[in-house]
Amino acid sequence: MLTSFIILAIILSIAIGYITKLNIGIFAMIFAYIIGAFFMDLKPKEIIAFWPISIFFVIFAVSLFYNFASVNGTLEKLAAFLIKKFENYPYFLPYAIFLVSALIAAMGAGFYSVLAFMAPITFLLCEKTGLDRVGGAMAINYGALGGANFPTSQSGIIFRGLMQNAGISQEVAFNDAFVIFLFTFILPIFVITFFVLKAKKNNVKINLLDEVITFDKKQKTTLILMVLMMCLVLVFPLLHIAFPNAKTISFINSKIDIGLIAIIFVAISLLLKLGDEKKVVALIPWGTLIMICGVGILVSIATKAGVINQLSGFVETNVPKIIIPIMMMIIATIMSLFSSTLGVVTPALFPLVPTLSLASGFSEVVLFTCIVIGAQASAISPFSSGGSLVLGAISNEHKDSLFKGLIVKAIPIGFVAAIIAGIVVMNIF
Repeated sequence: MLTSFIILAIILSIAIGYITKLNIGIFAMIFAYIIGAFFMDLKPKEIIAFWPISIFFVIFAVSLFYNFASVNGTLEKLAAFLIKKFENYPYFLPYAIFLVSALIAAMGAGFYSVLAFMAPITFLLCEKTGLDRVGGAMAINYGALGGANFPTSQSGIIFRGLMQNAGISQEVAFNDAFVIFLFTFILPIFVITFFVLKAKKNNVKINLLDEVITFDKKQKTTLILMVLMMCLVLVFPLLHIAFPNAKTISFINSKIDIGLIAIIFVAISLLLKLGDEKKVVALIPWGTLIMICGVGILVSIATKAGVINQLSGFVETNVPKIIIPIMMMIIATIMSLFSSTLGVVTPALFPLVPTLSLASGFSEVVLFTCIVIGAQASAISPFSSGGSLVLGAISNEHKDSLFKGLIVKAIPIGFVAAIIAGIVVMNIF
């Protein structure tokens, strides 16, 4: 009875949030309180303690630092600068949009931030060049998703935190997150090639970026700090993988925390006056944080009630072991049609992975990767947060055709590509 009630609570949280256009995390916290306090006899303090403070802090700190690049115009300038580099290769425009979106997301801007300022630029390019708008939308979406999955960017950080909450060690979580990044970065290249060939057939030309793009002193300093932080956070985990028995490297690696390092860079940025503090704080993705942490509390309640183990047992018993990764991918794809990969899909499905890994014989990285690939196959759905952001950036004149294109073309193409990628993952690991 309790299991059914908790599953219903998760579904209702998503449904109410979707219908009302309000934050799913708020409703998830309400259900967590009702179920935890009145059906499981937990103390209110115990329920509050389920707030995923580690994930919250890391996203908060990293976003705070990278928001300087948004406030002082570094990200927009970087996007225009990189796209301009492709103006002599017009057929490769979809690749350019994808790579620019991926690079900026990997540098810490995060999925939603990249969509917010890359979508208008992309649709302007589509208008001027004749590039397929669905192709442009997929290029931004895939780039923002793949780049944000980099282990030190927003989605990668969330994935690592969720893995560790599921009992995966910090080192293994980093390695698994890197595999997720590689597959979600390489897979789109094959999909986007279709639109590149189409662009060549349509004789696409870039001719709207005539001005010379230069970075001012603050923007150059911001870029240097972004690269420095990325290197600092990555170098010791990579060295530790290469030299696992080196005591000094192991010691320093154990002390590296991206959230705490980001705070140091925030202080440096403030001292150098790289951006207005109030504007930087205002750009923190509070909505995403509330959604992730709110759903995280409800999922923790579900875990304590034994729901996760029961769901794992159901899948073990009723799904042939050989197709468990593909089944998890399909479930993630369906969930992502109407909800967030970061706020709903991965917090709900990642806790199932350790048990399903033991039952199916597939490694945990296979299941983690299949879940993310599946979720991101339909992340461009106009009913989800990513798809709605893309739709919001296009003129009303083309909104209906893009809406239909996302459903009829983008989602089916993404799903087929995800299935193929899932089979490849299953055979590699």
